[in-house]
Amino acid sequence: MDWQVEIRDAAERISPYVQQTPVMQTQGFGLGFPVALKLEHLQHTGSFKARGAFNTLLSQPVPPAGLVAASGGNHGAAAAFAAHQLGHKARVYVPEMAGPAKISLIESNGADLQVVPGAYANALEQAQSYEAATGAMQVHAYDAPATVAGQGTCFAEWQAQGLEADTLLIAVGGGGLIAGALAWFRGTKKIVAVEPGTSCALHAALQARQPVDVDVSGIAANALGAKRIGAICFELASAQDLTSVTVPDSAIVKAQTALWRERRILAEPAGATALAALMCGAYRPAPGERVAVLICGGNIAPDPLG
Repeated sequence: MDWQVEIRDAAERISPYVQQTPVMQTQGFGLGFPVALKLEHLQHTGSFKARGAFNTLLSQPVPPAGLVAASGGNHGAAAAFAAHQLGHKARVYVPEMAGPAKISLIESNGADLQVVPGAYANALEQAQSYEAATGAMQVHAYDAPATVAGQGTCFAEWQAQGLEADTLLIAVGGGGLIAGALAWFRGTKKIVAVEPGTSCALHAALQARQPVDVDVSGIAANALGAKRIGAICFELASAQDLTSVTVPDSAIVKAQTALWRERRILAEPAGATALAALMCGAYRPAPGERVAVLICGGNIAPDPLG
């Protein structure tokens, strides 16, 4: 597959429906060096997920049964939003750990919401059963070519905005976002995968040299809590010189607080995870290395104005 062609086509396809999110170069966070930020938490429904959802729905016929999605929260909101904008029915399965803020966001976008016990993997099982029973289109959160190409548009856009960094730090859950980065840059940028120590499906897979199941918990589990890394992500990561690090929840909280106090950026824990790797020293740039961080989500709980 020529991923760059797929991503360019996706960018053209979804451009009427998604936001071009801003970028900034900033000092601070106790780092002692500048960092470039892309504020993808300002995307529709508060995360990058709208890109993959719109690309999936616009690149193939949607059946009369509509779509079905399983989500820790952000993907479900994006799928519901895209379905509503395009006039399709949507059923979304989320685990209880999604939390009230993300559940409310999904409901506000008109989806038939089903909250199930357990974690994301349990929601996915329910979504797959519904797909088999009704013929609804499965809009996968991370492990589908249309999803990965859609998320890759974030990086094509960032490059067009003048990205000069040598290294990008990206938070990882199921791997759709970082797969988009790997597919777009094809080794021309250093990509650093950042995961919570208690939800690290990619890190475990790279160590095992194959996707493996991991336990999922912690402050960012409702966004980064995939039980197993996606096959597409693992294939792309294995083929490139990917750096993988993990960070503790305490570092994520510290980064989340610094984003608010220093730049008035409200990021959810997942959205602050990549910055946490720089702040806690899990990733230490070489002298002169130019670094960039993707702020991937802003759906904090509880809603500060709710």
